Amino acid sequence: MKKLTTGLLVLVLSSSIAVANAQQKKDTVKTKEIEGVVVTALGIKREKKALGYASQEIKGDVLREGANTGNISSQMAGKAAGVQVVTSANFGGASSVVIRGMKSIGGNNQALFVVDGVPISNNNSTISSSYTIFDGGNSISDLNPNDIESVNVLKGAAASALYGERASAGVVVITTKKGKSRKNNEWGVTLSTEYQYGEVDRSTFAKYQNKYGSGYGGSSFLDADVNGDGIDDLVVGTNNDASVGTAFDPNLMVYQWNSLYPQLPGYHKATPWVAAKRTPIDFFQSAQTTSNSVTIEKGNENSSILINYNNFLTTGIMPNSEQKKNTISAKFDYKVTDRLTATVYSSLTMQNTKGRNATGYNDNILTGFRQWWQTNTDIYELRDAYFNTGQNITWNLNGYSDPTKFFTPAYWNNPYFDRYQNYQSDSRNRFFGYGMLNYKFSDAISLTGRVSTDFAYQTNEVRKAVGSKAEAFGLSQLNAASGYYLSNLYTNELNFDLFANYNKKFDNDISLGGVLGTSIRRNVIETLDASTEPDKSGEGLIVPGLYAIRNSAGQVLPAQEYKATSTLPRGYAQVSFGYKDTYFLEGTGSLDLSSNLPDGDNLYFYPSVSASVVLSNLINQKWLSFWKVRGNWAQVGKTTDNYRLIDTYNIRSLYNGIPIVDPFSYKNNPNLKPERSTEIEVGMEARFLNNRIGFDISAYKTNSKDQILLVPISSASGYSRKWYNAGELENKGIEVQLNVTPIKTSNLKWDMNLNWAINRNKVLSLNEGINNLQLGLGVNSVSFNAEVGKPYGEIHGTDFIYSPDGQKVIDPETGAYMITTSKTNSIGNIMPDWTWSVRNSISYKAFTFTFLIDGQQGGSVYSGDMLYGTDTGLYPETLAIREPGVILPGVVMQNGQYVPNNVPLAADQAPSETGSILTSGNYPASQFVYDATFIKLREAAIYFDIPKSLYANTFIKSMKFGIFGRNLWIIHKELPYADPEAGYTGGSSLGVNGGNLSRGYSIGAMPTTRTFGANFTINF
Repeated sequence: MKKLTTGLLVLVLSSSIAVANAQQKKDTVKTKEIEGVVVTALGIKREKKALGYASQEIKGDVLREGANTGNISSQMAGKAAGVQVVTSANFGGASSVVIRGMKSIGGNNQALFVVDGVPISNNNSTISSSYTIFDGGNSISDLNPNDIESVNVLKGAAASALYGERASAGVVVITTKKGKSRKNNEWGVTLSTEYQYGEVDRSTFAKYQNKYGSGYGGSSFLDADVNGDGIDDLVVGTNNDASVGTAFDPNLMVYQWNSLYPQLPGYHKATPWVAAKRTPIDFFQSAQTTSNSVTIEKGNENSSILINYNNFLTTGIMPNSEQKKNTISAKFDYKVTDRLTATVYSSLTMQNTKGRNATGYNDNILTGFRQWWQTNTDIYELRDAYFNTGQNITWNLNGYSDPTKFFTPAYWNNPYFDRYQNYQSDSRNRFFGYGMLNYKFSDAISLTGRVSTDFAYQTNEVRKAVGSKAEAFGLSQLNAASGYYLSNLYTNELNFDLFANYNKKFDNDISLGGVLGTSIRRNVIETLDASTEPDKSGEGLIVPGLYAIRNSAGQVLPAQEYKATSTLPRGYAQVSFGYKDTYFLEGTGSLDLSSNLPDGDNLYFYPSVSASVVLSNLINQKWLSFWKVRGNWAQVGKTTDNYRLIDTYNIRSLYNGIPIVDPFSYKNNPNLKPERSTEIEVGMEARFLNNRIGFDISAYKTNSKDQILLVPISSASGYSRKWYNAGELENKGIEVQLNVTPIKTSNLKWDMNLNWAINRNKVLSLNEGINNLQLGLGVNSVSFNAEVGKPYGEIHGTDFIYSPDGQKVIDPETGAYMITTSKTNSIGNIMPDWTWSVRNSISYKAFTFTFLIDGQQGGSVYSGDMLYGTDTGLYPETLAIREPGVILPGVVMQNGQYVPNNVPLAADQAPSETGSILTSGNYPASQFVYDATFIKLREAAIYFDIPKSLYANTFIKSMKFGIFGRNLWIIHKELPYADPEAGYTGGSSLGVNGGNLSRGYSIGAMPTTRTFGANFTINF
């Protein structure tokens, strides 16, 4: 596949260059037009040729080409080199945007999002009932995609230096639209409507074997007199959740779960012992999305106004899931005088979501479907059982295995009961806005003042209905068969900016520019969590169906409250120098004062310097349109989060009027200092044949020191871990952008854009005496690690024992594999070898066809789903080992040398005896680590500009119709039954940002939704 992809790419590009070369005489274009103007730090527009650092622009139309996902960060996937967007398959879920690799071992590696020069929150929201975790999405999804004019990705430290410490992971600069001028100063109105239909991509969900049914080895059945005739009947063991049982036989009549409930029509009726006709793939429904927008705009030389309204309604592929989002935004520009200009932008989002899917292992329907299931259970029969009764009629009742708890769920509820009774919901209202004044003292000097606010209030609710399986729930984590969890979240960010800008070109070919400014940022976060508690019987609710804290059956614990306020005033300066529009030099300096760091270490300075030379001004060749080389060196400091200096305590409850106070498991450190990243970058841009062919290549190296980490310490201290400045992480890589226009005529144009990036990451050091830091834990004792001398995200676990030539060794006594006792073997790494994308746009007269193919090469993903699903016999891969006399592939030691295995699996190792496929084969964790390579047809669209002749002499200005698709085809992947991108996003208990590990761990993963749709836009 790798060779095929490379070969096709070379063939297409070589032929494209040849065609472009043949046609180049027809095109003329000026160098200034080639490079153009881009929006950089603080919203300042700069000539791209003067920049000494890498940036890449994505036009708003390109961003919106595919389906409206409701999250603009996911729509960036594959559209910029060196920007890895890991899109979540979760309903309303988050997408991570990482630029140039992981720079923080334990902290946030997400790029900073900036709107019109103002930072905007993009926090990942994790919703929890203290046991079940939901993906609440990332907050950049609140921004209306129709507001966006363009996106400019500032990739390196020099590019983002003026944004301060939050920009250490790169910056995504969003420029919003402004009202456009019309003839006769008319108002313009644009109406847009979009419909999407989504279905499960079956290649990303479990496929079940249909040869064996319920059980953990031995027989699937118990003997019990079900129908009262005095003769024992064959009753399926309903209390187990595996499929390592009796082979299916349609001549065998048995009593299954639905024959045990008096409420069901199949009560006391035997049915043939066969595999279910309807498997959990049929649990999913079609997703429906509508997006309707109205834009009103007006503009002239003195003022402009643009008002946008968007109504976004979507249902997911899981039953009882829906999201309703309304966004209204407005932007006003007004030229008060010839020198004074005012700009105001505001956006209000009101969002209500119901039925987000659980993530991770605990209390997750997908975990049951992928890992713990009986292949004889028909999902439609479960559906009918719930809708006919409204009760938790489960396939997994204790039944005859424990008659004292006959109808109580052993492990799993009816999945429909879970979706319609035990659902999660949340509501969020968010306002973002800024006001800005710009005064021009002269053509060269201006002063800008800006104030912005970004606040949100969110309420989250988790319900557990009476009749549910009892499990840990609420603040106490006691087992409860019903309950209610409520959490409130308030966030507010205020930014005040004041900066002067100088930009002047002198007659002697010298240009001089500068920025001098100061800003103050104030962040407030408040949370409140409360829950019901169970009584002695295990019930958490007094009145079924009444979800309120005061309906608690047990004593309610004090609410968990958290409030933190932080400030960061800063000053910054930039000086730029140009000579003959050819030689450019620039320097910046920033000084930050963080309230989250101790006195003496909370004031930190970081500089940058960059330079570029436009060589095409020195080399006069017709074939060379533009050529620039550039380089830069930069440092960026980074503060830490709240409450990491002084130890704090948790008031748990009262005992005889005396507070019970618990310390946290980790110890804070009053001597923390800022993290610091140092980066060096070189690059080159060129355009040839009148801009028909062009490339931009960058090479960089970033070293991030004094990483703030939770490091293990002696338990004798009373703590398990402590915050330290304890590590250095290095990233180095290459990014390539290639743009080709193979065909360009009056009616036909073909544009091709290629992005390719490689990043090599290495942990250089940790705290003294520590060579490995555990970042997160997976099932079966697998861990994710930062190990000195290796890339970030090493996967550790048990492994096969190998012969000298690398073949798996078989135990001559059992015929099973021999594996290591150590669980610290390196069995994979989450970081990809390289990423790439190819976007094509072909326009012919009124038609435009675009498609985007992207992928990654290498990296590893550990599948907890495949491990447990294999162990419980769900997948077709488990059939071969169940055959008598099976010989596992590998080598065995005989007569002092390794030979191909000829030892059959011992009889007592058979799954029918062990009840466990893992035990039978003795498979290690490495068996379930897969290559994370994938190739996707990410997007495709066809748009048609309806001819104006059809509506001439009407008020209509233009009309456009389009059809599109997203996630249309996973062309290649190695991970079975899941999308390599649909990783775990629930966070880590070890103080590591959850998004850091999302690409390497597949557990309870949602299947990918393949989306088709159409939209229509009319402008008048």
